[in-house]
Amino acid sequence: MPDVNIANIDRDALMDEGLEKILELLEDKKYFAARDELLKFNSVDIAELLEEVTEDKGIQNTVIMFRMLPKDVSVEVFAELPTEDRNKIVEIINDKEIEYIIHELDFDDKIDVLEELPANVVSKILEKTPKSERKLINTFLNYPENCAGTLMTPDYISLEKDWTVREALDHIKKESIDAETIYTCYVKDMGRKLIGIVSLSTIVTSDDDTRINDIMRTEFVSENVYADQEDVAQDFTKYGFLALPVVDNESRLVGIITFDDILDIIEEETTEDIERMGGIIDFDDKDREYLDTPVKQHVLNRLPWLVILMVAYIFTGMIISSFEGQLSQVISLVSYMPMLMGTGGNTGSQAATLIIRGIATGEVEPEDFPRILWKEVRVGAAIGVLLSVLNFARVMLLDGDGAMIALTVCSAMMAIVVFAKMLGSMIPLLVKKLGADPALIANPAISSISDAVALSIYFLMAKIFLGL
Repeated sequence: MPDVNIANIDRDALMDEGLEKILELLEDKKYFAARDELLKFNSVDIAELLEEVTEDKGIQNTVIMFRMLPKDVSVEVFAELPTEDRNKIVEIINDKEIEYIIHELDFDDKIDVLEELPANVVSKILEKTPKSERKLINTFLNYPENCAGTLMTPDYISLEKDWTVREALDHIKKESIDAETIYTCYVKDMGRKLIGIVSLSTIVTSDDDTRINDIMRTEFVSENVYADQEDVAQDFTKYGFLALPVVDNESRLVGIITFDDILDIIEEETTEDIERMGGIIDFDDKDREYLDTPVKQHVLNRLPWLVILMVAYIFTGMIISSFEGQLSQVISLVSYMPMLMGTGGNTGSQAATLIIRGIATGEVEPEDFPRILWKEVRVGAAIGVLLSVLNFARVMLLDGDGAMIALTVCSAMMAIVVFAKMLGSMIPLLVKKLGADPALIANPAISSISDAVALSIYFLMAKIFLGL
């Protein structure tokens, strides 16, 4: 397929221009010219163009463009399409076209597609699949959702420890066409137990008569087939591997996971954490994009946390109501409440964000509780002192209030910042220790707790310094 050199060219403008030209050619029924224009783009860009056509012109036009593609290109494009567009295309194209696409897909992409297709379509496809492959597909489809087994592929290079380098290279040449990657090869014993790995670079730089057993590495990182996909993603990030072997509970090699597959998981898990930290609970398909999600679903995703937080703020209102008498004596205290509450919420959210990220990347663990607490106390104290100095000057010089009011505001600021830092750092660690997702403790929730405590501290300081 021809490549387009898009150096120094706005890619979006190039695609918009190409799509407009393709649609004009289709309207004039110049199908071959439209296909040639479409093939100037790679499979990922073609999939994006088809997605735009679906949104603007409808699925029928998308199917026409999809059917114009050469068979090998159509398979690559199909793998890149979003789930919704895939299902719409499957509903329109015939069984023979579906069978070809599924048959030609890489095994891991095949599993992803079959998981998303309607059950009746999957059954029809499996009926015409060879028995050995059908059994393997069913095994992969039956793995629990979000585990390593759903990400892996069985298309890897397997070697025997007694082979020579010459025999190994002959085997690699023979099997490389169907393998997901050839850069790392896996050595198994007679019972399919993974006993070592060896890189292609090591093989090609070794003498032909050298035994694989002599050059393989017996220390390696592997993933259990039932490991959570988020843990797998962390291992890829930590070790920087291009592929990781997946073994069952008996250490038998069942597949490998490659880095291109884990990239989607990293994006998915990051999106999920960001949404949860923002108080959004995704009850719908997490693969659905923002603009494709109905307004009703957006409301359902966002409402639960807002209701919970609204109830939490009732307690904040009760605290203010209980100090109405004291506030009426020194009205100027009211003007500083939003600043103190906002500062507490912001500093708590900062700490929570850093700790949640640290947990996600494996930098911190619940066992680090004492060190993190001591660090955040010091950070909070330093920030609190600096903010208090600035506010003391502001209260005295700009607002013209007395020294005791300035002392009340600044001492409250100091205590609130330290408390918020401790709260924001400790709650995610506690949730992690309990086995839940720290991102569930959303920043708005920490802010609401911090607000209630901030007011309590503020009024306590007013009582101490002003005698209210």
